[in-house]
Amino acid sequence: MQIGVALPQMAPDYAPDTTVRWARGIDAGPFSSVSAGERVTFTNPEMVASLAAAAAVTERVRVMANVWVLPQHPPAMVAQQVGTLDQLSAGRLTVAVGVGGREEDYRALGSPLERRHQRLDEAVAELRRLLDGGPAYDGGEPVGPLPVQEGGVPILAGALGPRAVARAARWADGVSGFSVAGHRRDFESVNRLADEAWAAAGRPAPTKVSGFFCCLGVDDALPRLQAFAERYLGFLGPELAAALAAEVEVADADRLRRTLAEAEAAGCDEVVLVPATADPACLDALAEVVGQRR
Repeated sequence: MQIGVALPQMAPDYAPDTTVRWARGIDAGPFSSVSAGERVTFTNPEMVASLAAAAAVTERVRVMANVWVLPQHPPAMVAQQVGTLDQLSAGRLTVAVGVGGREEDYRALGSPLERRHQRLDEAVAELRRLLDGGPAYDGGEPVGPLPVQEGGVPILAGALGPRAVARAARWADGVSGFSVAGHRRDFESVNRLADEAWAAAGRPAPTKVSGFFCCLGVDDALPRLQAFAERYLGFLGPELAAALAAEVEVADADRLRRTLAEAEAAGCDEVVLVPATADPACLDALAEVVGQRR
């Protein structure tokens, strides 16, 4: 199982030098990917710009958009951004797409929330057509630059439930799930759904990616981790956010080792560690644990 690290873009201590510093550290460490997610009405830096910076200062790890809320954006604009990121990373890009869960972001971008699942299906089809060099409109020119990656940019589905996974089996190369607390049952549930849906669609076995919140190597790691999770999940409402945050416990090396072992046993091909702090000591601690698995 491969192990990637997300940029700590959602952490409250994210600083101007965090993107480049962490991207370089991830590339130098025992990790498989550097990733960033999309959120608009929050304090985080923008996803595409962050990934472009990460692509420019890394050489080895894959660069992952995780998750790109595709129904919020015109597919032609996304196609140009995907092609640019794939070129900047010399063909190391992976894209996970989904519908998101924040009405505030849709409103901020002037995009309707209605029919977002169907719009995702349609947008992925259009995105693939554009990335294959199709014209932006009848009689128009293609959207450039085209990706350089042999075989095209992998597209994963940020899907968790049965219906979403079943829809994704028609167009995705795999799934990118998430377990807030890193519970084995969450990994197993999504992976089982994906295997069954892809088999029912007559397609080869999907790539199975997941992730979870963690915080190591800093003082008061567990309180900081749970405060981070509650703040991040605030869009769910204060009571639910607090309840979910209370279950988040990957705040020491032993717990991280156990959670990684459980994710591997559940069939994950890759797990993405999502840090609750931008303190570089956290990245050092993650690297030590992951390096010991080799």
